Amino acid sequence: MFSRPSLIARGLAAVALVATAGLATPASSGARDKAFFERVAGQWKGPGEIVAGKYKGTKFTCDLTGVPTPGDGAGLKLDGFCRVGVFKQPMSATITQKGNSYTGKFLDGADGKGLNVVSGNVAKDKVVVGINRKQLNGAMIARLQDEGTMNITISVKVEETMVPVIGVSLNRQTDSITVGSIK
Repeated sequence: MFSRPSLIARGLAAVALVATAGLATPASSGARDKAFFERVAGQWKGPGEIVAGKYKGTKFTCDLTGVPTPGDGAGLKLDGFCRVGVFKQPMSATITQKGNSYTGKFLDGADGKGLNVVSGNVAKDKVVVGINRKQLNGAMIARLQDEGTMNITISVKVEETMVPVIGVSLNRQTDSITVGSIK
């Protein structure tokens, strides 16, 4: 079985995907997808909680920074960390447009200790990404409530039902430097 920090890291990696996630639609939506990732780029901080499973009730906080992928394709690269008590787990994720869908990974992907991004779709203020690790299938939904708040839900498939297991609410961090005029 995985240790608590390891399990949380996998789940939080999916959360991190929020800032990096994108869903694919027809080619004409490529500009819309790219615009979505540019909107979610930046620094985000906030609390989360494991809401189901063995570690139900575990609370954590994340500090994540997302950068849009360079070039014409849509996508995002995410780096940062999530903290549970004294445990601090590095987080990283990449989401890259591939044809009419998305691929990528959290941490080192399903071959290591992370998750693979196997599909995706962007719709207005929301991205839904399919995630996979061996027999575990699920989805991450990241929704921009407004320009300063993003809510992420990670769900896993249990038989035929998607069960929410992690919820995170991130707030955009802005530069607090005040600029004035010189006379």
